[in-house]
Amino acid sequence: MILDADIKAQLNQYLQLLENDVLLKVSAGSDSLSGDMLALMDELATMSSKIKVEKTTLERTPSFSVNRVGEDSGISFAGIPLGHEFTSFVLALLQVSGRPPKIEQKVIDQIKSISGEYHFVTYVSLTCHNCPDVVQALNIMSVLNPGISHTMIDGAAFKEEVESKGIMAVPTVFLNGESFGSGRMTLEEILAKMGNTTDASDLSDKEPYDVLVVGGGPAGASAAIYAARKGIRTGIVAERFGGQIMDTLGIENFISVKYTEGPKLAASLEEHVKHYDVDVINVQRAKRLEKKDFIEVELENGAVLKGKTVILSTGARWRNIGVPGEAEFKNKGVAYCPHCDGPLFEGKDVAVIGGGNSGIEAAIDLAGIVKHVTVLEFAPELKADSVLQDRLYSLPNVTVIKNAQTKEITGTDKVNGISYVDRETGEEHHIELQGVFVQIGLVPNTDWLEGTLERTRFGEIIVDKHGATSIPGVFAAGDCTDSAYKQIIISMGSGATAALGAFDYLIRN
Repeated sequence: MILDADIKAQLNQYLQLLENDVLLKVSAGSDSLSGDMLALMDELATMSSKIKVEKTTLERTPSFSVNRVGEDSGISFAGIPLGHEFTSFVLALLQVSGRPPKIEQKVIDQIKSISGEYHFVTYVSLTCHNCPDVVQALNIMSVLNPGISHTMIDGAAFKEEVESKGIMAVPTVFLNGESFGSGRMTLEEILAKMGNTTDASDLSDKEPYDVLVVGGGPAGASAAIYAARKGIRTGIVAERFGGQIMDTLGIENFISVKYTEGPKLAASLEEHVKHYDVDVINVQRAKRLEKKDFIEVELENGAVLKGKTVILSTGARWRNIGVPGEAEFKNKGVAYCPHCDGPLFEGKDVAVIGGGNSGIEAAIDLAGIVKHVTVLEFAPELKADSVLQDRLYSLPNVTVIKNAQTKEITGTDKVNGISYVDRETGEEHHIELQGVFVQIGLVPNTDWLEGTLERTRFGEIIVDKHGATSIPGVFAAGDCTDSAYKQIIISMGSGATAALGAFDYLIRN
């Protein structure tokens, strides 16, 4: 039995929602993975009379495709989609059976209007929490447009293929045999990458907002909800909804919720925002802020949005170490997400740069997968919580090097080592390894505000207790500000504060 009792009970409920018959075409060999795949297919067939299984030969073995009877849907899974991809599989079953995907009609129209042949392939790891978004988006496109097909490939099941293509980060997407992109991508981002973008003139024609929120993370979502609840015209423009929490796996300190995961929380935030009359503008990045009659926010596509007040909640991003080799070998051995990319380094030697909580958590996670982990910390001592340090030092395949200044990440076509200087002795050392995970904190996304409002020397926007910045009518919240601590719950609180501050400003002005 492949599915445990809990998953089977959940699946039973979903299978009740199948609208029409679904045909699973299975390409299986004599290997153990093929045996498990056949067992899963047979298990599903016994759970619903609407699921039929048929053996066939597909491009990869073991794999299977999810089809309407008499019609190929274009959706295939190479490997067994359990772990984080189980939801992708369930949604594929439902959507192929005829249940419409939960996306806006304008996006459906956009997908249906695409002409030509598009064959997508996505390489994933089943522990990657960013991969399902890409898989589900491309599956939806395949369901809605007969010219589009998509295959999900579990990298662990097809190691030789992954190695031959030099894939060292997931998700990695190929389109018609050529590299298309890597990392988390939303459906809107994929469409934009294919050239299906929102017209700048359509955005510039929008009426001025009472409150315009820039950024769609926890702070931005909170600000938009609080503003909309005041009954005022509210808009939110975001490069990607959820912001940095989309890259966060386990969240255990979000009060009243014992455990959740970043993408799940982001989806809840977006759903909550859309419950109110908020104009959500996705996949757009701001590039200029200027106060005129209204406060103007120019986007990178040239559109200009206007607001009586603006709340900046652009968040932060992973800090780069800024040494030779980091940019050159990004996704070729240099990585930032141990949960996503860790499985690709199974049995290899890796380094983690950073001795704070995120660095030590990464090292502990990786130690269970890779051959050996070397932790490089610039300071004389690790900064992580003592409980994490105790766990780290108990592991047999971890080395900790303190007072280490990273000098260079070396390689040819991919990473082959790292050089560092011992800050006590001045001696330079080189370690041969295949992967480097950078975990050295955050930098605020405020470069585009250079010269417009007051920021700290670290680039953080300076705010008062109402969330107000140095420009009247412009407020800020979350990790892009000079708040003492960068936490989800603090960002949400500051988003609410900024919205209430903006409302108070509107009343008085």
